[in-house]
Amino acid sequence: MSRRPASSLLPLLRSRCCPHDAITSRSFTGVSVPPDVISSTWPPHSPPRPPPPPDPTGAWCPASCSSTSPPLPPFAASHLRAAVSSLATSLTALPGPDPDPVPALHEHSFPTLLAVSPLASLELLSLLRSRPRLGLAVFSFRRALSPAPSLGEFALAISLASRACDHDAAAALFADGAATHSPNQGLYNALMAAYMHNGLLDSCIEVFHALERDPRCGPPNVDSYNILIALYGRSLLIDHMEATLQSLDASGQPRTIGTYNAIISGYVTAWMWDKMEAVFEEMVSGHVAPDATTHLLMLRGYAHAGMIYKMEQAYERACKLDIKVDIVHIRAMLCAYCKFYHVGRIQKIEDLLKQLGPDDYRAWLNVLLIKVYAQEGLVERMELHISEALERNTIVNSLKVMRSIICSYFQYDAVDKLVHFVRRAEEAGWKLCQSLYHCKMVMYGKHRRLEEMHGVLDEMECFKIDRTKKTFWIMYKAYVSCGRRTEANTILGMMWKHGFGLPRSISVQ
Repeated sequence: MSRRPASSLLPLLRSRCCPHDAITSRSFTGVSVPPDVISSTWPPHSPPRPPPPPDPTGAWCPASCSSTSPPLPPFAASHLRAAVSSLATSLTALPGPDPDPVPALHEHSFPTLLAVSPLASLELLSLLRSRPRLGLAVFSFRRALSPAPSLGEFALAISLASRACDHDAAAALFADGAATHSPNQGLYNALMAAYMHNGLLDSCIEVFHALERDPRCGPPNVDSYNILIALYGRSLLIDHMEATLQSLDASGQPRTIGTYNAIISGYVTAWMWDKMEAVFEEMVSGHVAPDATTHLLMLRGYAHAGMIYKMEQAYERACKLDIKVDIVHIRAMLCAYCKFYHVGRIQKIEDLLKQLGPDDYRAWLNVLLIKVYAQEGLVERMELHISEALERNTIVNSLKVMRSIICSYFQYDAVDKLVHFVRRAEEAGWKLCQSLYHCKMVMYGKHRRLEEMHGVLDEMECFKIDRTKKTFWIMYKAYVSCGRRTEANTILGMMWKHGFGLPRSISVQ
């Protein structure tokens, strides 16, 4: 189906919209922080959540628009929204990491859309958050058009620079916005958020103090404090985080859902589970309703704490509220089940694994699954994850994991499977240990495969695994159990030669 070009909508829009000079650009005085300043997706390295779709039944200008910005008539607004959405779709479909957006902007008559309503630029930049570098290129083109970008557009552009991890561009955009307009709290907050998301502690604090000193702006608002609280929480500066919360309370501004989420996230990051729960209870008792971010933070906190029962309650609550539990939190739950024993955990692990796609592989999680299946004696499932780890060139360096694998094979007397695993582990560069070879020797001795048992000594020497008294003792007992006393005495001689001495209960015959 062909898409109707944006230019065909313009006569209709012009006939139903206010004249250009009657429409003022949207400002961020109502909500002084761009929507992604306090991220709804934790931890910070996880991908940003796409913005919610606009309400097709309401006015095109969202609730955060300035009261001085008259909304477009609903019918015209829906057509303008469709034109901007069509443009955003075409832009995001451009190939390459940094495509040139100018041809598509001209093709969809973006300059004319901007002339109809400057709000078109704000909506377009919001829709390009998943492609921040592309959004910055669009804003660069938009700056050459009339009217000049509003403070709200500069704030959104700073947010895009933050998502692109380009804090220098964010600072330059702030300087340009402050030079073009009188800066407001929203512009300062956007730059603070950019520094916060990029881990620039000192720069973020410096901007906060600059906001306090700027006579053109009021005192820092609650969003400014929320950014600072989130910054200290991420940096594990819990004392500073709590002091900032006290400063917010002293300012007389009420705490918001963003405040509570930032505090809870800080306690989760610091593994302070009691305080995490206390803040959540205070939040609920204070009649601040938890949102999706709050529930996911509590889920992640309980998972890291190993509080399996409470984690499951938080998961059920999220599902009941139709909150999408993303892959990050699914992995956290899997990690909790792997690290902490729980009745029926294997079935619960299997149910959660069904929610992971082929691109959701993580080496650390696969190693944990190997360990938990080994502990549960599920050899076939353990071997499936071992094979996947080897195919993906994952290297296991944990002795605990290797010993769990060894014990699993030993428990089921699977000597040939153990031998095959050892050979593959040697080739892949996995952590080798004496227990690996001692287990092979014990199992070979049990099956009276004495020649192969003796050959393990050469393998140990090849991989520079030291022979110990236990090495020779395993061999001695194997020869004795088979009635081969001469070889057993030879082993005793080797023990003596290597300086280990002889056990008191042993005498050479």
